[in-house]
Amino acid sequence: MNARAVVTGIGVATPNGMGVEDFWAATRVGKNAIGPVTRFDASRYPSRLAGEIRGFEAADHLPNRLIPQTDRMTQLALVAADCAFADAGVEPGDIPEFDMGVVTASTCGGFEFGQNELKKLWSQGSQYVSAYQSFAWFYAVNSGQISIRNGMRGPSGVVVSDHAGGLDAIAQARRQIRKGSRLIFSGGFDAPVCPWGWVAQIAGGRLSTGDDPETAYLPFDSRARGYVPGEGGALLILEEERTARERGAENVYGVIAGYGATFDPRPGSGREPGLRRAAELALADAGVRPRDVDVVFADAAGTPSLDREEAEAITAVFGPFGVPVTAPKTMTGRLYSGAAPVDVVSALLAVREGLIPPTTNVERSAEYDIDLVTGQPRTAPVRTALVLARGHGGHNSAVVVRAAD
Repeated sequence: MNARAVVTGIGVATPNGMGVEDFWAATRVGKNAIGPVTRFDASRYPSRLAGEIRGFEAADHLPNRLIPQTDRMTQLALVAADCAFADAGVEPGDIPEFDMGVVTASTCGGFEFGQNELKKLWSQGSQYVSAYQSFAWFYAVNSGQISIRNGMRGPSGVVVSDHAGGLDAIAQARRQIRKGSRLIFSGGFDAPVCPWGWVAQIAGGRLSTGDDPETAYLPFDSRARGYVPGEGGALLILEEERTARERGAENVYGVIAGYGATFDPRPGSGREPGLRRAAELALADAGVRPRDVDVVFADAAGTPSLDREEAEAITAVFGPFGVPVTAPKTMTGRLYSGAAPVDVVSALLAVREGLIPPTTNVERSAEYDIDLVTGQPRTAPVRTALVLARGHGGHNSAVVVRAAD
């Protein structure tokens, strides 16, 4: 029988909360953290709202020597890693270095790093650093900085599959636990609120141009016109359940019980998108039936056509109004590779409390046959949750989270 991978530590940093308790206190009641961009002058761009982590100063949390070597995304991830270690009750030296690894995800947080490298190029004409070299190095630096700082020499890697990447990274971490690793950090962070990254996101054509933080991002709503981006994410510590309990782990939040991933067919083929199949694969991998699932955390693209596809996939698996559905990312914006790991955290905390956080500001459209939790949180027994994520270009991923008995 495969070893069960359990979550024993969480480090989370989002626009509406730093740390597990602050994040959950805001999320469970629907606290909105979307607002005007402050990290640069966005007044000349068509999209001017973001979910920013306000008040975060890396120098308050990290050694001064690390500040010039890292960008905001990596700084947030390093602080989250410290929080996850503390939450799990583990010191880096407690476990042999080759038994600990890091598998993370990235989407567009590297834009700030690349932008900084280009600034160096412009100011130091003799120093040549190509954008390609910058990004190639960057994608390794996030997990690399975490592993170097904490003496972790086990399996490491970075998954790049857009918004789906966070779930793909967690699944890869579960594989490493099953192969014998004792502890794997996993999740994702992104920090795309910078001029270069902003232009690239706008070019994708899916950003909301609304100026009202309460109505700019409205998935599954007839007023939906795109999403608001945000910065942040979450890192989870995964351990094999038996060894976690043997070491006396105080927090066993839940089990990463199932995973499925698919890729959409060629546009124009007439074939069904792959999200439904990803959900079914995850349920089968977890050994649960649709009626066993207590809540679905939706990808919630905020674009009518994509929302319709997701609603149809959920309905195909669970039936019309067959399961509560929520998208708490309406409070923070979509955090790219950090979004789904944050949803996994929300799912674990929903299991802990028996409470489903709301999809804020949304008035459900009659065209979607889903039981969307809006307005207020919903009290309900939660033992099993399904988290969905999709990436630009056709990536679909799903993870089943279950209570640890």
